[in-house]
Amino acid sequence: MGDLKLERRDGVLVITLSRPERLNAVTAALAEEMVDVLNELMRDAETRVVVLTGEGRGFSAGMDLRAGGAGDTDDAGDAAGEGRPQRIYRSIARGGEVTARLREIPQPVIAALHGPVAGMGVSWALACDLRVADPTTKFVLPFVDLGLSAGDCGLSWLLPRLVGPARAAEIFYRARRLDVTEAAELGLVTEVTEQGADLKAALALADELLAKSPYGLRRTKELLNMSLDAPGLRAQLAAETGVQTLAFFTEDLAEGMTATMEKRPPVFKNR
Repeated sequence: MGDLKLERRDGVLVITLSRPERLNAVTAALAEEMVDVLNELMRDAETRVVVLTGEGRGFSAGMDLRAGGAGDTDDAGDAAGEGRPQRIYRSIARGGEVTARLREIPQPVIAALHGPVAGMGVSWALACDLRVADPTTKFVLPFVDLGLSAGDCGLSWLLPRLVGPARAAEIFYRARRLDVTEAAELGLVTEVTEQGADLKAALALADELLAKSPYGLRRTKELLNMSLDAPGLRAQLAAETGVQTLAFFTEDLAEGMTATMEKRPPVFKNR
């Protein structure tokens, strides 16, 4: 693919943003490629964990305005007669679709972060389930300094749920830059690695998840997502009860119980 590199390992798909000359800034074309890959993962039973990273010096510098990342290529409209506001809206919406798909695909997604994680790149990183970062990682949220809203591709939904509304407001209003130490203290980073070791550590974490129950991982992600929008405890209890009941009819539950009794690692078969 043009702006993405895909590497398949046993049960793991590594997606690499591949525009290193522009710090992996997101164009409309890159966003479309991401949507296509994530749509395929919705139907992919073989891939059990996804790793998302960026090639070169950084994860992503955010939307590439210079390359028409916001559809902002000219004022006259394109050949289809689409005006500038319509192009900008469509392009931003596709970046938001990537955010939504990262949450919706059944596979846990691990972000391997280094260097700048800026703008839309922050939204995509926070949409991942887990984040591994090296010491060069810096979360950059410059929106209000640029005249933009910090509500960018799901960011105003994601950040308050991760750090709380008051801290999110302070970060947004002051257009903060968070180094890896502060990000880890806020709970935005799962693990801090040595410099340059973020992808290696993310793959090690992926291997750890591959040893877990496939049913358990997928349904846990599903329930975590539901809990973020649940109208209350009883609705979440009903959803959890249905999922947990089905687990009792899987071969993997019997294997997990037996392995625990026999004090050995379980061998799950997704059955």
